[in-house]
Amino acid sequence: MCEACACGAKKPEKSAKLKYFCLFGGAVFFLAGLFLKLDATARLLVFLASYILIGGEVVWQAVKNIPRGHIFDENFLMSLASIGAFAIGEYPEAAAVMLFYQIGESFQERAVARSRQAITALMDIRPDFAVLPGGEKVDPADVKVGAVIIVRPGEKIPLDGAVIEGNSALDMTALTGESLPRDVSAGSEVLSGSVNQSGLLTIRVDKVFGESTVSKILRLVENAEQKKAPVENFITKFARYYTPAVVGAAVLLAVLPPLLISGAVFTNWLYRALTFLVVSCPCALVVSIPLSFFAGIGAASQNGILIKGGNYLDALNDASTVVFDKTGTLTKGVFSVTQILPADGWTAEKLLETAAHAELHSNHPIAVSIRKAYGKNPDSARLTQYAEIAGQGIKIKFDGKIVLAGNAKMFAAEKVSLPDSVFSNPPDGTVIYLAVNQKFAGALVIADEIKPDSQQAIAGLNKLGLRDIVMLTGDNKNSARKIAAALGIPKVYAELLPQEKVERLEALSQSGGKTIFVGDGINDAPVLAASDVGVAMGGVGSDAAIEAADIVLMTDEPSKLSAALRIARLTRRIVWQNIIFALGVKAAILLLSALGRAGMWFAVFGDVGVCFLAILNALRIMLVKPLKD
Repeated sequence: MCEACACGAKKPEKSAKLKYFCLFGGAVFFLAGLFLKLDATARLLVFLASYILIGGEVVWQAVKNIPRGHIFDENFLMSLASIGAFAIGEYPEAAAVMLFYQIGESFQERAVARSRQAITALMDIRPDFAVLPGGEKVDPADVKVGAVIIVRPGEKIPLDGAVIEGNSALDMTALTGESLPRDVSAGSEVLSGSVNQSGLLTIRVDKVFGESTVSKILRLVENAEQKKAPVENFITKFARYYTPAVVGAAVLLAVLPPLLISGAVFTNWLYRALTFLVVSCPCALVVSIPLSFFAGIGAASQNGILIKGGNYLDALNDASTVVFDKTGTLTKGVFSVTQILPADGWTAEKLLETAAHAELHSNHPIAVSIRKAYGKNPDSARLTQYAEIAGQGIKIKFDGKIVLAGNAKMFAAEKVSLPDSVFSNPPDGTVIYLAVNQKFAGALVIADEIKPDSQQAIAGLNKLGLRDIVMLTGDNKNSARKIAAALGIPKVYAELLPQEKVERLEALSQSGGKTIFVGDGINDAPVLAASDVGVAMGGVGSDAAIEAADIVLMTDEPSKLSAALRIARLTRRIVWQNIIFALGVKAAILLLSALGRAGMWFAVFGDVGVCFLAILNALRIMLVKPLKD
């Protein structure tokens, strides 16, 4: 407990065997002093032996902390109270303070250790070695990009890369929280931290170990504790002022009544003051509250949600607006060309060929779908100019002709007329218009599917009482409105440029409450950074997602956001339960001790018992497995 007090000082480490030996030996002496018939000197010596065995470490740590300026910590409070009890002849209670304190601390240390082990087990994905083709095992950090490694059945994949030979199924539970294996074969991308379940895989390394998925996830988890929620910072400051204040109050309680009250006995009031000191330590708060957030982050990880810090977990509680990107977030982002609509004088084949060359250098899913529909490799030699206009489309020079491929905004900006039929009967899906030498050549219709999980995600957020659910997208209005209507999203803003998304998000933020933005983490980095809480969808392996987002949903399921919100609400509820319980019990026992109605034994419960119960309450978060709505 004391290592989490205001001073942050840690006890000197000693072996578990020695610690338990001292605790057992001290308990034997303590029981001997209680039940054996001894003269006064022998009784003192027996209790003193018990005290030294059990509490000598605490007293020594308190002495060492004084020159460092760490005076008002739990070591000091326990030492002062127990030595004072010895001074006034309360030997059993002096030894009992240390005995029950150490027993309580042993239980608490085990509880905290088990919670940390649970977190560690969740993130037990760090590979120990990489195997070269010759069978040599090497440190993954020594393997360079482009090297070839082999991964045998049952081994962890040590580095991100691509399969060049072999077939297998990968267990990605540690990365995504999903138990369904993922089949891979030659050409498949694989992520470090996955476990090879069946076949032998030969992998080409694409990233060094420090930039691999497993390293990024481990850094996120390791750094998460450093980003404290506001309530954690408040408790730290509270303990800094609270502990000296109660020490001062204890001094006044011991000194003033004998001076001011006729017949008051100094030793009686000193005993009350010493009891007051034992119960006053704020460890229940200083230990259990950071542990609550740590447990919340761990529970989220267990459910496929990476949260970068307790501050972001806590911020979810204050969110009133959730803003979704469309493509790749609520929809699959796997497009296919469903219609080819050539203008007069054009054939479908020629229009598709022109579009495929226009989209030659783009990695956008729509561009990929057009090249896939073309079925051939575009000839880059036929392009002499290429310009991508954000939020509008692409302008190229193809076979000596100026080609435009984009949305209606691009055509308006380039002063190219679209036929009236485009506006009177808009097709379902995303439409890419094409023009050659300023004349309309036709259009391609690209359709995207809604994720099976999306409707459930929106319903879950509505159940949680989110005030506003909004969709922002660069897609055309017709397609965006149909997707929004199918999902039950009341507000949709379409045909937005990247900077317009940021402006719209800032406008939504003015309505009060925090705003969550959920995007794919690649195209939406500016909006993720501008939101109060940025959530990246399907972000495992995506550099942009991990860097820009505050929370990464490691699977491709938007319903994980509801799970994150439920974990955040449970964490806050438990934090406030611990605050109210700890302060309430301590206030009651402090008052009783000042009135002489609570002795040392009661005070031990007020400190050790309350802290232990608060920690057990915090650990309940680790048992949470949020169900889908």
